[in-house]
Amino acid sequence: MDRSTWLSERRAAVAAAYDAEAAIYDEHEYPSETQREWVRRFVSLLATPARVLDAACGTGKYFPILAAAGAHVVGVDGSAGMLEQARARGVAESVERVALQDLAFDHEFDGVLIVDAMEHVPPEDWPTVVTNLHRAIRSGGLVYISLEEIDRAEIDRAYERRGPAPSILGEVVEGDTAGYHYYPSRGRALGWISAAGFTVVVEEASREQTWGYRHLLLRATAE
Repeated sequence: MDRSTWLSERRAAVAAAYDAEAAIYDEHEYPSETQREWVRRFVSLLATPARVLDAACGTGKYFPILAAAGAHVVGVDGSAGMLEQARARGVAESVERVALQDLAFDHEFDGVLIVDAMEHVPPEDWPTVVTNLHRAIRSGGLVYISLEEIDRAEIDRAYERRGPAPSILGEVVEGDTAGYHYYPSRGRALGWISAAGFTVVVEEASREQTWGYRHLLLRATAE
């Protein structure tokens, strides 16, 4: 199988898995209070009222935090099932089915957040996604992005056991119910982010159980 076809199948598998889990997704939430703290921190730095894009919003679990801070919220996601849950909250001014690779907003937002999503983006699409985020935000706007991280030994094991799949180092698909994860190195991720026109305002790391997150607050520079 060629890599393009394989990645298309992985992308469809991710959406299908989230569709299947959407109705009970929030009942079995893994630790995410750290992300909530960062979302509060992010929105507190925006002028009020801010217009905020929650990209890959899932069930919209961060919508109430944004709305409580006076933000006008727009949510997008690639899973129809997750969007049904997000729409039912009745918080966002609009909710649309749009994948990160297909975002086409033009400087419409004061802030953008993307939480627990970039691990599903393959390396071929990273430049497109971060460029889309930069285009969506107004000059000087703020982005909060979380990057999931796992132990390098687990990444190496996944690569050694990849079999016939045309995967590359950093991609983990075995035993993954969501179909696909990609973990770029910190340097590679920051290189793509910088090339898209962002400067890093704050960078911190946190540890959950067997994985962790790199939390980034980014400022969009003028094009």
